[in-house]
Amino acid sequence: MKLRYSSKCKKQYKKLPIKTRKQFINRVDLFLKNPQNSILGIHRLSGPLQDSWSINITGDIRAIFDKYDDSVLFISIGSHSKLYS
Repeated sequence: MKLRYSSKCKKQYKKLPIKTRKQFINRVDLFLKNPQNSILGIHRLSGPLQDSWSINITGDIRAIFDKYDDSVLFISIGSHSKLYS
């Protein structure tokens, strides 16, 4: 599976604390190995983001992504309240 990152996601990632960036990398690695792992909390979103999915990074940090046949595009990363407001 190929991973891609939107420019928005890259900018948001750079603003995160180093500890959270490392957690994101760990979660992405886990996602690549086993996308069904329950620790990831992957779920489909509703409303305006109904075609996207969410993955838990930390207690409050989420990453939103879109799935394609052979790739995943991470479109944003941030706190739950900022992403869904």
